[in-house]
Amino acid sequence: MTGTTTTQAQPRPDLDGDASIRRLSIGPMTLEAGGHLPDVVLAYETWGSLNADASNAVLIEHALTGSSHVARGDSEEEGWWDGLVGPGRTIDTDRFLVVSINMLGGCYGSTGPASLHPDGKPWGSRFPFVTVRDSVRAEALLADLLGVPSWHSVIGGSMGGARALEWALIYPDRVQRCAVIACAAASTAEQIAFAQAQVQAIRLDPQFAQGDYYGTVGPEGGLGLARRIAHITYRSEPEFTHRFGRAAQGAEEPFGSPLPAERGRYQIESYLDHQADKLVRRFDANSYIVLTEALMSHDAARDRGSLPEALSKAQAQFFIAAVDSDRLYWPAQSHELATALPGEVTVHTITSPIGHDAFLTEIAQLEPALHAAFYEDDDDGAA
Repeated sequence: MTGTTTTQAQPRPDLDGDASIRRLSIGPMTLEAGGHLPDVVLAYETWGSLNADASNAVLIEHALTGSSHVARGDSEEEGWWDGLVGPGRTIDTDRFLVVSINMLGGCYGSTGPASLHPDGKPWGSRFPFVTVRDSVRAEALLADLLGVPSWHSVIGGSMGGARALEWALIYPDRVQRCAVIACAAASTAEQIAFAQAQVQAIRLDPQFAQGDYYGTVGPEGGLGLARRIAHITYRSEPEFTHRFGRAAQGAEEPFGSPLPAERGRYQIESYLDHQADKLVRRFDANSYIVLTEALMSHDAARDRGSLPEALSKAQAQFFIAAVDSDRLYWPAQSHELATALPGEVTVHTITSPIGHDAFLTEIAQLEPALHAAFYEDDDDGAA
């Protein structure tokens, strides 16, 4: 399925961006696995302005529990790629229209499990299975309504990288440049195993109620445990050793009680508790399941032949990057993707002891190469 999608005629939304959340209905969708949503709403943010020939639009895809808030814009709220996106930065919002869309099934304004079903109750357990490809097709419908026929570049890290790659494969004539950072062509057995453990942690929580917990406390313990499991894969063993070692948390004593449940914590335990608490306060457990299972489904070659055959349909210029200490998406997977892409594609490396999350914290390392690859030729002509 390629080319411009069709949507019902609507007035084109104003695209002058200030990083405020906007929502737009893209109509009904039948999903890849057979589910149906009668009215899909996508939430998005924009920075900058679309030029006269609509050639300067950049799409940035968020990671699993990320949101569309990539950069501050006119607000003071920190964005997750502030160093990369903004006036005068690598992705210069004085020259480009930057768009970021909250993924279908999430909990930051797009239609998801907490959204209302036509019967007036939350979708909950009835929300259908969503794939990465479903999300991209939804985003293409939104792009049509926004008046963006093609993207100057589509960029994403981690799950955002999977979405960026699918954009280049489903709509090859709509993506001129594609950056896949700290991601791969498919989720491996090990990645699926880590993801399944997280999903089961939520589903086995007594408060999960088969997904119909809205109006109650909900599976906070299960969601927190899922985040702990995930965060171990987002960071590296050397970083944990350097930051925490075997130190106790403050005055707590790991050997201070004969009862296991009453002992004090190590610092690393406190850190994981903190990460869990932060996510529980901001994320919906059902959305965590929906998006995690979407990422489990990621496989660029599914129903497309071999990986080189699947990737041969892409027309975009590719920028592939890996984190050298990543133990979730191993650098070898980025090299496998680059090798299977048409032509000679270099794998750029973020060097960091942090692990997978360095695609967020150390993105500045990629800026010179990304600017040269995607934006240097447009320095005088994109606005």
